[in-house]
Amino acid sequence: MLSLNLRVLIAASIVLISFFGIAGVTLDRAYYVSAEEALIDRLQGQVYTLIATTGLDDNNNILISDSAADVLYFVAGPDLYAQIALNDGKSLWHSHTLNDQKLSFATGLNRNEMRFSKLTIDGKAFAALSYGVGWDDTHRQQVYIYSVAEDLHSFQKKISSFRNKLWGLLGGVGLVLLIVQGTIMRWGLAPLQTAAAELSAIESGIQHRLLRRYPGELKALTDNLNALLDHQNEHLERYRHTLGDLAHSLKTPLAVLQSSVEEPLSQNELTAIVQDQVERMDQITEYQLQRAATAGQSPLIAPISVTQVSEKILSSLKKVYADKNVQVRCDITPGLEFHGDKGDFMEVAGNLLDNAYKWCQSKVQLTVKPIEKKDIVHDGIVIVVEDDGPGVPEKLAQQVIQRGVRADEGIKGHGIGLSVVQDIVQIYGGVLKIATSALGGAGISASLMTKH
Repeated sequence: MLSLNLRVLIAASIVLISFFGIAGVTLDRAYYVSAEEALIDRLQGQVYTLIATTGLDDNNNILISDSAADVLYFVAGPDLYAQIALNDGKSLWHSHTLNDQKLSFATGLNRNEMRFSKLTIDGKAFAALSYGVGWDDTHRQQVYIYSVAEDLHSFQKKISSFRNKLWGLLGGVGLVLLIVQGTIMRWGLAPLQTAAAELSAIESGIQHRLLRRYPGELKALTDNLNALLDHQNEHLERYRHTLGDLAHSLKTPLAVLQSSVEEPLSQNELTAIVQDQVERMDQITEYQLQRAATAGQSPLIAPISVTQVSEKILSSLKKVYADKNVQVRCDITPGLEFHGDKGDFMEVAGNLLDNAYKWCQSKVQLTVKPIEKKDIVHDGIVIVVEDDGPGVPEKLAQQVIQRGVRADEGIKGHGIGLSVVQDIVQIYGGVLKIATSALGGAGISASLMTKH
């Protein structure tokens, strides 16, 4: 595929060639017409000069003043031809240059009628001008044709010289403009080449993001690329930390199992220890996997409809807790969108609603509204879930968001839901708050900040 630089250069070349071609043809035509008009004016002047040196004798015959300087000019000029004839073409006088040339001048002209024509005799081109003249009222019917011709060799030579200069000049200017255009294109597209070089460096592992400053037209693109690269790097780093945390967390239950095997324990005691440690490892693995799966903010994620996703979550929970007959009230800002990962939103809202369904007596309220924009690119949403259950004691508010801690050990669960929510909220730069709701139970709010 052709490069952008070559594409623009080819397009510019086509435009320049078309422009200079049209300009050249127009200038050539204008010069030719102007030169031809000058030729006609010159021939017309020669005709008037010839008319001025002639007259009628007593017998009404054409009288030529041989002593007139202008007539001598006609006689001596090698490229000028003159003739005085009757209207039927019969020659009354002609210059000596016509002795060896047979030019067909115009005939049948009216008085004061002028006719210009081009003649070709034996391969030579001539320009001829004929003018009908009537001398007086007594010879009104008699018209004399005064004709002058000029060899077009000098005229054509002048036209050819002009064309050579014209096309040479236009070609030279066009070539210079193409070189300048190519230089401008290379300079203008240099940031793209720089960006391509930096991306190659990123692929090679030499650098982790675009480091150069780019013009405004590319800044949005490079900023989004950097944001995407940062997001991927953060995600990868989170996976690495999660794997490290997982390995570290599994050391303790594995050590307990190892020591239990070495100790002289009864079958029941060993079974209880193994079951307890396996459950603990299952909790650890589930928690770390959910942490690793958190997508976080990304500039290229399409916004999701908060209402649609919330309805899906509530529909699922209604089936799970069908025996409780929970009354749910939703207060979601119409048309609200979340510019983040759909899975993250479902994890936060799903965990909060699941806890509310689990602990409530009969009522749950979900409120989702936008957060006032901090600046032109940052905004977000706040998710508030309330229930009419026993609530969370203030002294336990900070503990229940820790992994494995439950407010009531008698309620089924692993105690990792709120800790996962806390991790996701922190990744989005938000805040998780636990308070008492207007319904009498717990009121938990989670804010998720986004950048788009």
